[in-house]
Amino acid sequence: MFLDEVHIFVKAGDGGRGCVSFRREKYIPRGGPDGGDGGNGGSVVVRASAHWSTLAHLYDRHHVKAERGEHGRGSNQTGASRDDALIEVPCGTVVRDVDTGELLADLVEPGQEVVAARAGRGGRGNQHFATPVNQAPRYAEPGTAGEERHIQLELKLLADVGLVGLPNAGKSTLLSRVSAARPKVADYPFTTLVPHLGVVSRHGGERSLVFADLPGLIEGAHAGAGLGHRFLRHIERCRVLVHLVDLAGEMGVREQVQVVREELRQHDPSLLERRLLLVGTKRDALSEPGRQDELARVAAELGAPWAAISAVSGEGLDAMLEATFALAGPA
Repeated sequence: MFLDEVHIFVKAGDGGRGCVSFRREKYIPRGGPDGGDGGNGGSVVVRASAHWSTLAHLYDRHHVKAERGEHGRGSNQTGASRDDALIEVPCGTVVRDVDTGELLADLVEPGQEVVAARAGRGGRGNQHFATPVNQAPRYAEPGTAGEERHIQLELKLLADVGLVGLPNAGKSTLLSRVSAARPKVADYPFTTLVPHLGVVSRHGGERSLVFADLPGLIEGAHAGAGLGHRFLRHIERCRVLVHLVDLAGEMGVREQVQVVREELRQHDPSLLERRLLLVGTKRDALSEPGRQDELARVAAELGAPWAAISAVSGEGLDAMLEATFALAGPA
């Protein structure tokens, strides 16, 4: 199951109460206060880990609560502090406060972490409040309350290159041809229902890029048509967008490009400023030679390089990959 967004209620542990106690031992008539301090509660920590690729392991974890600190005891015994409650997430996870919309962290490296709810501090025992004029204080501090909040965990895949286009443009076929990824390939729209990642290597493995194959966009996706914009968050980190256009399709090249670019603009206008490679697919099935000329004209208008390929026969793939790696820049 591919799960890229969850909401969790997190509650840090409260601090333990300080103790009110007096030393009472034989032959020590004025032992004085000896109430120990309460222990600190546990915080709730969100940490990025390379062991996870989705948020599916958090599907049923709606509440995460850390333990409260132990109360103080007599004989100056401090209550035990509690360990933090840990939530492990994939690298690329964004942590937000649901109620305020505040961005708490963007965890992209393994081991990066953020305290989502800070623990309460243990209260001081009555031994701390003894003074020359009040040598037998009968009060102690309560522990402070741990923080609580609703957090949203949103996964944005870490990929260098995003494959975008209309349904059946050939994104999954291309990814399966140039990488070891095996997304589902079929001759009907919306074959790809979740994003897929594939590593593409060149020059004997000296350089590699991560490609992300996203479900196809259709006109009106910003309003929920098709699969909507749900998965477009996964190209927000991509340095290069490879826009695939079906040269053998019923829709013209210019119209295909306009539909997808409008949906990208509706999601995030900055996506239109990314480095772009326009790729015509299904070159082996091309019946109208003018389609490739139209592809060249549209690419020139966008100021982007272009390539025409057949993922089935392999025609044009090398040139397309060289152009992609050139756009991605140095390793």
